[in-house]
Amino acid sequence: MEEKPCWYILHTYSGYEMMVKDSLFRLIENNNLKDQIFDVKIPMEQTIEEKNGKRKIVERKLLPCYVFIKMIYSNQLWYWVTNTRGVTGFVGPMGRPIPMGEDEIRKMRLEEVVSDADYSVGDTISIVSGPLDGFDGVITELNDISQKAKVNIQMFGRSTDVEVEYIQIKKIEN
Repeated sequence: MEEKPCWYILHTYSGYEMMVKDSLFRLIENNNLKDQIFDVKIPMEQTIEEKNGKRKIVERKLLPCYVFIKMIYSNQLWYWVTNTRGVTGFVGPMGRPIPMGEDEIRKMRLEEVVSDADYSVGDTISIVSGPLDGFDGVITELNDISQKAKVNIQMFGRSTDVEVEYIQIKKIEN
């Protein structure tokens, strides 16, 4: 019976998220676990920060102290993962993980594919999520593989090219 990989949530010490992610990738590499652990992610969001009168886009952790791992669960993997430095345990009853649901995975943006993307260069779009929410622009470039579009928007009185994911934009019908 072939088991299906699921996303699980790991709790970590504060500030240890990147170290845990790196350690898990080393664990996968050293123990040849590519067919059991498929992905490790720390959901990030881009925010615009203003400092000394200058604005810049910075990456912030969406959920500090949490790392998401996609794996085929086994007791051996549970042991290796929970004994990784910085990991306090899986999120679930008595430290035993519960797989995340499809809607949770989409909300956390761990996996998402826009299959019905009907965009083309020159389309006028509106950005509906992320730090540029509310901006309108024109698509100048599309990349179906990475699911991203380059959009020209007016920001601070200037024409600016930004890259956004398909899931963040909506076509404006003329």
